[in-house]
Amino acid sequence: MDEEYDVIVLGTGLKECILSGLLSVDGLKVLHMDRNDYYGGESTSLNLVQLWKRFRGDDKPPESLGSTKDYNVDMVPKFMMANGALVRVLIHTSVTKYLNFKAVDGSFVYNKGKIYKVPATDVEALKSTLMGLFEKRRARKLFIYVQDYDENDPKSHEGLDLNKVTTREVFAKYGLDDNTVDFIGHALALHTNDDYLDKPAVDTVKRMKLYADSLARFQGGSPYIYPLYGLGELPQGFARLSAVYGGTYMLNKPECKVEFDQNGKAYGVTSEGETAKCKKVVCDPSYLPDKVKKVGRVARAICIMSHPITDTNNSDSVQIILPQKQLGRKSDMYVFCCSYSHNIAPEGKYIAFVSTEAETDRPEVELKPGIDLLGPVDETFFDIYDRYEPVNNSQKDSCFISTSYDATTHFESTVQDVLSMYRKITGKELDLSVDLSAASAAAEE
Repeated sequence: MDEEYDVIVLGTGLKECILSGLLSVDGLKVLHMDRNDYYGGESTSLNLVQLWKRFRGDDKPPESLGSTKDYNVDMVPKFMMANGALVRVLIHTSVTKYLNFKAVDGSFVYNKGKIYKVPATDVEALKSTLMGLFEKRRARKLFIYVQDYDENDPKSHEGLDLNKVTTREVFAKYGLDDNTVDFIGHALALHTNDDYLDKPAVDTVKRMKLYADSLARFQGGSPYIYPLYGLGELPQGFARLSAVYGGTYMLNKPECKVEFDQNGKAYGVTSEGETAKCKKVVCDPSYLPDKVKKVGRVARAICIMSHPITDTNNSDSVQIILPQKQLGRKSDMYVFCCSYSHNIAPEGKYIAFVSTEAETDRPEVELKPGIDLLGPVDETFFDIYDRYEPVNNSQKDSCFISTSYDATTHFESTVQDVLSMYRKITGKELDLSVDLSAASAAAEE
């Protein structure tokens, strides 16, 4: 271990694994260590016995739930947008060859106590029961504008400079009511609060286009895809990639203490009395607790069920977004559901997560609106965890720390953190212009 590396990565969470893969592909010499004896860190994947140990303190789940090894329960489950940045990163690094994807059946939004399929195109807007007749026409006009919008073709802008005009002004131009604005902003553009309304509209239009393009990609009921056997496959795919490029992985390394010189700059990591030297350290918040601050908490429920969620057309996999306004809350609530169709549970079993940014200390009360949508549940586990963000100056201490995973059930915010860290570590933008068809074969099977 007494070697010199360009970068030492601590923790094998999703973000750390993606970065270690990207840096290895760039030709950097990477050492990747984890104090745990398993991959994934916070975002690990558990079988039924491990799930029981973690939340019930024993290793004897009821036999009625089926075989423990048929369960692959992701602790931070997030769907991927089919044309989104994460899929582009996977293609850029060729990790797609280690994974098989399958489309997610449904994308829904909660409105006035019911759930509706999220309409994302002009055709779907007209069919949707989420809006009245006249509102459908107005929404349809906006969707056509978004579909035809091309940044480089001023004719398609219809006189609107989206870099200057706010999203609120664009929605007002089309006469959309608050309900429509709510589902477009939160379930289609995937904003997590309403700040976007007073920002330039170009970001929201691009997000709406990404959703519609991803939806068209697999002709399924949603724009999302998910790996067979769950996200636990991702860190391992990146570990293989890193090895191909000469990176070194070491699990079960106790302590992993970052060493600093007299100027406060990281120069290496010590474990079991040996110090590996490096120019930069990349890690999750748990490895450098004095360089991060707590910024919030995520409350969640993990439920095992024997049926699909009601009113989702019997979807075997689905995301439901409950916008904050609908619940009188400060943050959205998310429902993630997946099943044996993605090989994450035995036949006939479904795993649902309900998650949100915690606003109280009582997850079981706070998460009730989401849990009520699920119907009868075989088992429920409640959990609250703290969210951290780095407060260090990476230029001075050469430490690049990821933020904790948020409550969202899709990857968009996670990937933005990875891309921003990549920029800080390497000083350059990651080129994500890739041939998207490289990830399609497996997803269509």
